[in-house]
Amino acid sequence: MDTLAVTRRYDLADVEWAALEPLLPVPRRPGRPPIWTKRQLIDGIRWRIRAGTPWRDVPECYGSWAAVYALFRRWQRDGTWARILTALQGVADAAGRIVWDVSIDSTIARAHQHAAGARKRGTFRPNHRAVSRSSRPITLWDVPGAG
Repeated sequence: MDTLAVTRRYDLADVEWAALEPLLPVPRRPGRPPIWTKRQLIDGIRWRIRAGTPWRDVPECYGSWAAVYALFRRWQRDGTWARILTALQGVADAAGRIVWDVSIDSTIARAHQHAAGARKRGTFRPNHRAVSRSSRPITLWDVPGAG
C-alpha cells in the first residue's frame, strides 16, 4: 500500500513548493549540510506570520525558532523576499490571474466639530480652581524683609 506524505493544514502543498523552489537563492558555499530543509523553515516563517505569535513559539516541527528567524531576517536584509514576490507576481500576471483595475473613491466623511474635542462657544470651564492669596502656602518671598 502506498503512503501519503502528511503535511500540516497550512503548509506549502507540493505544487506550491514546485513553483517556489526555483525562485529561492542557491547556497554560495559548500559546507555542513543543513539540519532543516528550506521548505521546513519557510513553512515555519509562514506559520509564525499567520499565527502572529513571537518567534520563540514556532513549533519544533519547522526547525528551531532561531533558524527560522535567521532565515527570515537574512532574506529580508538581502532583498530575497522582494525578489520572490516580484517573480511570483510576474508569473501570475502572465497567466492572467492578477487584475490591475483600480477603483478610487473620493468620498470623505467628516466628524462633527464636537467629536474632535472643540470648545463650545461661550462656555469656559477652567481645569483648576483659582487659588486666593490667603489659601496658598506661605513662601520665603511672602515674608517681609526676607530674601
